[in-house]
Amino acid sequence: MAQWTSAVGAAQLARLITSQQQPLPAVTGARKPPAYRSLADGIRLLVLEGRVPVAARLPAERELAVALTLSRTTVAAAYEALRSEGFLESRRGAGSWTSVPAGNPLPARGLEPLPPEALGSMIDLGCAALPAPEPWLTKAVQGALEELPPYAHTHGDYPAGLPALRRMLADRYTERGIPTMPEQIMVTTGAMGAIDAICSLFAGRGERIAVESPSYANILQLMRAAGVRLVPVAMADGLGGWDMATWRQVLRDAAPRLAYVVADFHNPTGALATEDQRREMVEAARSAGTVLVVDETMAELRLDPGLEMPRAVCSFDPSGSTVVTVGSASKAFWAGMRIGWVRAAPDVIRSLVAARAYADLGTPVLEQLAVNWLMRTGGWEDAVEIRRTQARENRDALVTAVRRELPDWEFTVPGGGLTLWARAGGLSGSRLAEVGERVGVRVPSGPRFGVDGAFEGYVRLPFTVGGPLADEAAARLAAAARLVGTGAGGSGAEPPRTFVA
Repeated sequence: MAQWTSAVGAAQLARLITSQQQPLPAVTGARKPPAYRSLADGIRLLVLEGRVPVAARLPAERELAVALTLSRTTVAAAYEALRSEGFLESRRGAGSWTSVPAGNPLPARGLEPLPPEALGSMIDLGCAALPAPEPWLTKAVQGALEELPPYAHTHGDYPAGLPALRRMLADRYTERGIPTMPEQIMVTTGAMGAIDAICSLFAGRGERIAVESPSYANILQLMRAAGVRLVPVAMADGLGGWDMATWRQVLRDAAPRLAYVVADFHNPTGALATEDQRREMVEAARSAGTVLVVDETMAELRLDPGLEMPRAVCSFDPSGSTVVTVGSASKAFWAGMRIGWVRAAPDVIRSLVAARAYADLGTPVLEQLAVNWLMRTGGWEDAVEIRRTQARENRDALVTAVRRELPDWEFTVPGGGLTLWARAGGLSGSRLAEVGERVGVRVPSGPRFGVDGAFEGYVRLPFTVGGPLADEAAARLAAAARLVGTGAGGSGAEPPRTFVA
C-alpha cells in the first residue's frame, strides 16, 4: 500500500524550486554548493514551509530532471540526500514521498502562533497579534458576566449572533454613513470563520476566487483547502496598492465567483486603497457578476495621526448585493477574542445562517456579550486607541532597528495596520525563515503570502515587538541574513539565545 496521500507534478515542483533561486550577494571566498545539494535544500525548504505537503509523492527522477533541465544523476543524488536526512521515503513500486525526520514538528501552511514553551528563547515575528489592551479585556469580561444570567436560561444557540450585538454592529455601520439593519449582520467565530462560511456558500470546489498577490497567508490556505482555484492579481510596488486596469481585466476575463481584498492596511503590504480605487473595484465586480469579499479586520488600526481614512468599500454598495464585508475584534482588540461578523444583503445572511447548522452552530455567548459591552460603553474606542499606540511604537522601533541592522532591505513604512513587507536584499525568504529559527527569530517568508512560489525574496515583519526586543529581533535577522548570504545556513547555524527584556 502506498504511503503517500497526495502528489506533486514535475512541472509544479520545478516552478516552486525555481522561485527560490534568488541571486545572492557576492561573498569573497564563498563556494557554490553542488547542484544536487542545492536541489535537495530547495525541496527540504518547501517541505519545512508546508508548500509541499508531508506524504506528497514526488515526481520520478527522470521527470523532474527534464523539468529542471538537470541530469538524472543530479536528481537521484538529491533524492538520496533527502532520504538520508529523513525528508524522503521510498519504496520500490510505490515511488518516493516527502516526510519529516523523527522529532521534527510537522510544518504548517498558515501562520500558527508560537508554542508557549518557545517564548523564552525565540522572538516571534510570525503572528501579527499583540497582547490584550488591559484593563479593557478584564472589564469587558466582567461586564459580560453581569449580563449573562438571562441568556443562561436559554438554549444558548444563536446562529446569526446575539440580537443585541447584531443591532450594535448594524448601528455602527449606520453611524459610518452606511445604513444597515440587524438583518444584514451575522456574528461569526472570528474573521476566518466568516470567510470560511462565505467561501462555502459561494465557491464550490473548482470555482475561481481572485485574490491580491500577495495576500493574507491563512486565508490563501483556507481557500486552497476548500479546493478553489486562486487567481492572483498583482499589487503595485510599495503602498500603491491596487492596479484597477489589471483588476478589471482579471474580473472580466476570468469571471471569478468571488474576489477577496483587504482594502484597509492590506496584509501583508500595509497599503491603503484610495476612495477612487474602492469605487472602481465595486463597479468592476458588479459588472463581472463577482461577489467582492472585503476584509476590514485592520480598518481601525490607523497609526499615523492626521491620516484621513477613505469611505468603506461597502459604502459604494449599500444594499450589499455585490460587497460582502467581514469585520473582526481580533486585530483591533485582541486575537483571543474570537468574534467576527459579516455584513451583506439580508438574503445572503439568511443563507449563511442556514448553512451554519452544518458547521459550528453559533459563536460563544460570553464573548459576544463582552464585545457588545465594549461597544456600548465606549470601552471599544479606548481599547483601540491603546492598540494603536502599541502598534505605532512597535512599528517605529522595528523600522529603526531594521534600517540600522539590514540597510540593504527595502520597504515602505505603512500608515497603519500591523505588518511591514520587506524585500530581503536579494536573499531567499524561505532560507531566512529556516535559518532565523535557528538563531532565535521566527519570521514568515514571502511565498506564504503568494500563489505557487511567488515572493521568494520577501519576508513579513509584524509590529509585535518594540524597544530592546525590536533591536534584538533585527540583530538576529541580520545574523540569519549573513548565514544565508555566505551559504552557511546549514545545520551549523548557532543555537537560539535567550533574551531577557
